[in-house]
Amino acid sequence: MGADSTALFKKYKVTRDVELRNELVLMYMHVVKYVAMSLRNVYAKYGDLDDIVNEGVIALISAVDTFDVERGVKFETYANLKIKGAVIDYVRKQDWIPRQVRKFGKELDETYNNLYNELGRAPTNNEISEKMGLTREKFAKNMADAASTVTLSFEELLYEDNFSDKGLTSNDADRRLYEKELKQIIADAIDTLNPKEKQVISLHYYEKLKFNEIAKVIGVSESRVCQIHSKSMLNLKRKLEEYIKM
Repeated sequence: MGADSTALFKKYKVTRDVELRNELVLMYMHVVKYVAMSLRNVYAKYGDLDDIVNEGVIALISAVDTFDVERGVKFETYANLKIKGAVIDYVRKQDWIPRQVRKFGKELDETYNNLYNELGRAPTNNEISEKMGLTREKFAKNMADAASTVTLSFEELLYEDNFSDKGLTSNDADRRLYEKELKQIIADAIDTLNPKEKQVISLHYYEKLKFNEIAKVIGVSESRVCQIHSKSMLNLKRKLEEYIKM
């Protein structure tokens, strides 16, 4: 982020002038276009480029409104995460997920966050299942169902390799810098996982193995892989939300 944009953000934080906000939005429209291009294979069957750009612009405006320049984080990185989240929310609304699975996912997310705040650490599966009033067996089954049924999530898009230059003509050094920063943020979040969770994440998102293939590699059931994946996603989502929350 250049000195000019830093000065604009500081001024906008004080004045909240709409014209300044619009100037910043125009300055960073390339981030919307970049995210839209990098995720085109994900949203292709749910919407066209114009739909995604519209969602991205709304997210970019929100990013400008909530960005805190004093944190020393590159705005491009912050906006990238915000825009990706908006695209995923858009796709989720177009996709069909069984109501019970969606309901469980929402309750699981809320329970995990509440316990994390209470305990000051990532809760165990037993602590989560007890809080939700579920037996260990029912909880494990629901975790496996959620992992194998949900076809798109905020976390999954973050861990896909969406940094290809295919279709992009810009050699902008700043873009490459914020790509590097975003990858480092993701790597740091993964490093907080336990060894088994790291292994599942690596095999699924980087080696592109399916859950049943991972099960054979690490010598556990496919259901167990799904459970490990779901728990990993909760931990990673928490870490990344802490990063982008302004």
